[in-house]
Amino acid sequence: MSTREAIFPAGRHALYEEHRYSAAIRSGDLLFVSGQVGSRVDGSPEPDFERQVQLAFDNLTAVLKAAGCTFQDIVDVTTFHTDPQAQLETVMAVRQKAIGGAPYPNWTAVGVTWLAGFDFEIKVIARVPQAA
Repeated sequence: MSTREAIFPAGRHALYEEHRYSAAIRSGDLLFVSGQVGSRVDGSPEPDFERQVQLAFDNLTAVLKAAGCTFQDIVDVTTFHTDPQAQLETVMAVRQKAIGGAPYPNWTAVGVTWLAGFDFEIKVIARVPQAA
């Protein structure tokens, strides 16, 4: 039976403690990353949307790195958007820089009405590479 191991990036932001959740949970060779938002170190939302999306991807990068993963290890992506039609072009531009080329992971984009003060959130499932 697999046990779950909490993963946190270096310099983790205040939201993990404030809301009592793990950045990610490793179970066997899978990594389940909590939704990452474009928060500043103090946990407050970045007001500029493009910068907020970039910070969410930066936070995701830090969580993946803490688990020994990269974007190439991601198999499933779910993104949450408060105004998908207006935001998608910006999200796609930031996403393309981070995820790179094919083969692409699965992706589900969901329109929502509330993200605790944020306008974008990304959560992923990744396969943790085997140690060499």
